[in-house]
Amino acid sequence: MAWSIKAGLACQQIDKVVVSTDSDKYAQLAKFYGAEIIRRPAELAQDDTPMLPVLQQAVASVEKTGAVVSLIVLLDPTSPFRRIKDIDKCLELINLPQTDSVVTICEAEHNPFFVMGTVKKDYWRFLSQKHYTRRQDAPKAYRLNAAVYVIKKEVLMTGKIFTDNTRTVIMPSINSSHIDSELDFQYADWLIKEKHVRLDF
Repeated sequence: MAWSIKAGLACQQIDKVVVSTDSDKYAQLAKFYGAEIIRRPAELAQDDTPMLPVLQQAVASVEKTGAVVSLIVLLDPTSPFRRIKDIDKCLELINLPQTDSVVTICEAEHNPFFVMGTVKKDYWRFLSQKHYTRRQDAPKAYRLNAAVYVIKKEVLMTGKIFTDNTRTVIMPSINSSHIDSELDFQYADWLIKEKHVRLDF
């Protein structure tokens, strides 16, 4: 969380950095690193709570203070290796015509056109109708890396993050490491200690 706050504060294009939480511990930590706090109601603090209503509630809370919100920049705390230039590039693209949102992506570690499928009654079925026998022949595939989302307020408040006008910024795979488990955390810690990732804030 601290790294995401630091990235937001270091980005000159971002006017306000807020953390939405129902935790006193995380609120205190977020304040220590310079963020403002939005108290998240209990119904939006469940394990299965989707991000969209959390963002909408945060926007409404910020606007109650008299601030004008036009763009929302979501910096997920579980994707700490984004760089300021990744945020800046997203904020550059959001100003292009026919753009509702911008998200960061990276090349997929496992190409779904080549190796992924489903199992129906114990039988394997490839996801792609065309089966590629060589990985090199499969179309290049990307995944969301959850590092940066930039969404126009009017799009977010209608209940969307992704539209047909969502643009992308491609990030290196090593900067796209996502922390969802203890093993992920240990890997991220190793990347830092071995200087495989260098942040610009």
